[in-house]
Amino acid sequence: MEFTELLGTFVIGDFVPWLDWLTRVSGVYSRAYKVASQFDNFLDQVLDEHINRQKETRSIENVSSDTKSHTDYDFADVLLTLQGTDRTVMKALLLDVFAGGTDTVSTMVEWAMTELIRHPTVMKKVQDEMRNVVGEAKYITEENLAHMKYLKAMIKENLRLHPPIPLLVPRESMQDVKLEGYNIACGTRIIVNAWAIARDPAYWDQPEEFKPERFLNSSIDVKGNDFQLIPFGAGRRGCPGIVFAIAVNELVLANLLHQFDWKTIGITMHKKTPLVAIATPRQ
Repeated sequence: MEFTELLGTFVIGDFVPWLDWLTRVSGVYSRAYKVASQFDNFLDQVLDEHINRQKETRSIENVSSDTKSHTDYDFADVLLTLQGTDRTVMKALLLDVFAGGTDTVSTMVEWAMTELIRHPTVMKKVQDEMRNVVGEAKYITEENLAHMKYLKAMIKENLRLHPPIPLLVPRESMQDVKLEGYNIACGTRIIVNAWAIARDPAYWDQPEEFKPERFLNSSIDVKGNDFQLIPFGAGRRGCPGIVFAIAVNELVLANLLHQFDWKTIGITMHKKTPLVAIATPRQ
């Protein structure tokens, strides 16, 4: 939580360099150093555990050539197999995956559940679709998701209204350009407001309304090809984890909605207060 909060903290020195001393006085840098040290120690432990596990696995395989390891390789194991990869680089990549694949996905799921509970008719349509696809099966698998068009439309609509990163990761202009009368110098920091774009009435009918039906017969996707909807960014700076994020989001939401009925016990309209709900097994 501290890491996520610091990522969104305004650092005046980034915009007015000679005032950077104010950032230091405010304690932001000391907090950042502390979090960095905690993450560094944690990721060192992760890599050491994987190194030791690989050594144990090789020892077992040397004892008997017929013995095969059942240990599944994960991302850290892959990084360790790359010869010459600096340890600091490996830790940086692990942190990128950890940060990019946890908070954003949980945010997507929380906002989707919020909208579904606020719109019980939409929730019922999603649940009815699931029951038509899987029948009485207890779990929904990735193979089932391909047949759930309304679920996918609902997730797109959720991403339109509630992109997990409203202001995309800052870009930098690579050359001097003139845009709508403004001269933008090379090296200018550019922040794209994906939240505002996705609610622009010039591109969306009733942009403030939660209407998954708008995507049922629409070719607009979230992969960066349609600039009116770019929750994951676009181009070379687009999120490399789009496929992972969508797959996890669809699978988690599908099983939450298929296996449980939901009702609120108290909710505020803004997300400063977490969503609180009761899940009861579906009879």
